[in-house]
Amino acid sequence: MTQTDSTPNARVIALPSEEATAALARRLAAALAPGDLVALRGDLGAGKSALCRALIRAVTEEDAEVPSPTFTLVQTYDTDIGPVWHFDLYRLSGPDEVTELGWDEARAEAVLLVEWPDRLGPLLPADRLDVAMSFAGPTERRATLTGHGAWESRLTTLDLSGLGLSGLEGP
Repeated sequence: MTQTDSTPNARVIALPSEEATAALARRLAAALAPGDLVALRGDLGAGKSALCRALIRAVTEEDAEVPSPTFTLVQTYDTDIGPVWHFDLYRLSGPDEVTELGWDEARAEAVLLVEWPDRLGPLLPADRLDVAMSFAGPTERRATLTGHGAWESRLTTLDLSGLGLSGLEGP
């Protein structure tokens, strides 16, 4: 079923399987460049890490080891699109702890994938792509993509067609 979000610049995508999540990740990876931030929101188990893992594999190697940064807090990767820093801020209490992880360096040179971005507080940039992952069934997920700042127009031009995903809708 095609869905819309109350936000005019949101795109809602049904993800019936993990392969559908990986297909979305590959398409997003093709649109990213150093300086971009993808903020991933959603409950535990909603698919944030699966989307990040697939995105990182899309710009490195298909069988690359991509551990969750739940305990290391950040993992870095040299990729085809430049450095990618994958942050999992779940265990942090606030922005001051994020700066200790090399936040300023990462913002200057890398693509950032940030799980639990609410922990960034005022460090959360205005230019970003929000991806809200939610449960749509026992094995299905839903991704709501919302562009902020420069990402508002970038999201409208992002080609998500032809992925074979039900529920894919343009803005």
